Amino acid sequence: MSRFVITGGRRLKGELRPQGAKNEALQVICACLLTQEEVTISNVPEILDVLKLIELLQGLGVKVSHPTHGEYRFQAAEINFDYLETEDFYNKAVSLRGSIMILGPLLAIHGCGLVPKPGGDKIGRRRLDTHFLGFEKLGATFEYDAMNRCFKASANQLHGNYMLLDEASVTGTANIIMAAVLAKGTTTIYNAACEPYVQQLCLMLNSMGAKISGIASNLLTIDGVEKLHGCKHHCLPDMIEVGSYIGLAAMTRSEITIKDVNIRQLGIIPEAFRKLGIRVEEKGDDLYIPRQEHYMIEDFIDGSILTIADAPWPGLTPDLLSVFLVVATQAKGSVLIHQKMFESRLFFVDKLIDMGAKIILCDPHRATVIGQNHESQLRATKMTSPDIRAGIALLIAALSANGKSSIHNIDQIDRGYEHIDEKLNAIGAEIIRFA
Repeated sequence: MSRFVITGGRRLKGELRPQGAKNEALQVICACLLTQEEVTISNVPEILDVLKLIELLQGLGVKVSHPTHGEYRFQAAEINFDYLETEDFYNKAVSLRGSIMILGPLLAIHGCGLVPKPGGDKIGRRRLDTHFLGFEKLGATFEYDAMNRCFKASANQLHGNYMLLDEASVTGTANIIMAAVLAKGTTTIYNAACEPYVQQLCLMLNSMGAKISGIASNLLTIDGVEKLHGCKHHCLPDMIEVGSYIGLAAMTRSEITIKDVNIRQLGIIPEAFRKLGIRVEEKGDDLYIPRQEHYMIEDFIDGSILTIADAPWPGLTPDLLSVFLVVATQAKGSVLIHQKMFESRLFFVDKLIDMGAKIILCDPHRATVIGQNHESQLRATKMTSPDIRAGIALLIAALSANGKSSIHNIDQIDRGYEHIDEKLNAIGAEIIRFA
């Protein structure tokens, strides 16, 4: 099993540039199935999950070229449906949760689709009801093949409809949008997710000839069109990576500039870190994190303990709560971290407790962190990354700890962060990768 060996306690200094947004890339790559013309996507993060999806599309018959780093060209002129019945497709799709988003485009273009029950991070129950209830509203039927653990969907013709989503699922909203853009009539989606990823998908589809209004709100109106054409699209910087670097700077007491972050699309992320006492300065489209020896957690106005909780956009993304939890271990003060969406995402805190952090795991969703104000540094230890976001949080903890730590199962980190060891070593970290 591949691993990192990290020498902690080093101060870092320099510039970091975030990769393209992983969650956006997974959506817009699936959208390439909606046209037979060429689609060019730039600033694509070349990470494991994205590369797996590209391989899956190639198996489906999509022609893919890669003219330069981060740029891909896709042309879905012919789809090989026999591939959906192969073991290779099953193995690729089941290991990638984003594979579910090929179903909407396949329904829209070809009237049928199949995808195995996807896996992904082990962070608790992540149901797919929103996807299939949305497809049913558009006129599709589906069945679950329990023996082969796969979903099959079909529709003679999709028809626009009104729907109120029971949860603002990002991938569910994206999948329904991609099915609806070619449906007959008008589709109205209320309680739609409005994360920047979904906004970018809608803007890309409109550039292809779709008619989507209400972008950036939770009420989308989609007037179906007969066909879409090719386009060029550029992915946003990854806001999760930006937030990870803010946390890294605070924990290691380092001076870091994060370049070209697209500040307007970061939402409340910078302000949430400021509530922990971290200085985050905006310089043009860059974020500058000065070296701080100490940072103090704010209390609420009535003096009660601060709570940091995830919420649908424009609330705080759940993908960063692991980083906030780690950063809080060395703050001055206490904070309650409330992970509302996933019941297993806080279970990595036992590793931090082993390192000397003062954390009370209240239940699967809440943890109280008593910050140590950098008066007692974390201890080096051996760890295993359980998922992408816990993995980067553990890496940040190891970089701040005294001594040498090791993190196993770093393929989980590689699924979300491109060459993270090389990037951090370039500004003073000491991370050695072992295959």
